[in-house]
Amino acid sequence: QVQLVESGGGLVQAGGSLGLSCSASGSSFRLRAMAWSRQASGKQRELVARITSSRATYYVDSVKGRCTISRDNDKNTVYLRMNSLKLEDTAVYYCASWTATAILSTIMSAAPDYWGQGIQVTVSS
Repeated sequence: QVQLVESGGGLVQAGGSLGLSCSASGSSFRLRAMAWSRQASGKQRELVARITSSRATYYVDSVKGRCTISRDNDKNTVYLRMNSLKLEDTAVYYCASWTATAILSTIMSAAPDYWGQGIQVTVSS
């Protein structure tokens, strides 16, 4: 079983920066693609960033150029660095993971298999 625990959320002013971390338990972390997703109040959850086991990264257009997803396989941790934050970035952010056998087409089209509890990020004006 995979457990994902997010940390680092909070309140930040528009234009500021924030870093999120996700600590993963379970085996084969280095083989699993990881992602960050978010859900704003009243909106559907969206995947904002993905990173594969080979460290290829993919971003949704709304965060491209402002966010960086990275991973440290020695620490079983995935990170999301967000810069130039906007009010519309306010959401609950979730760490997510696919199984170790998920292929790229699955990673790009299917929902992750495991989810963290989520952490609030609030951007204020």
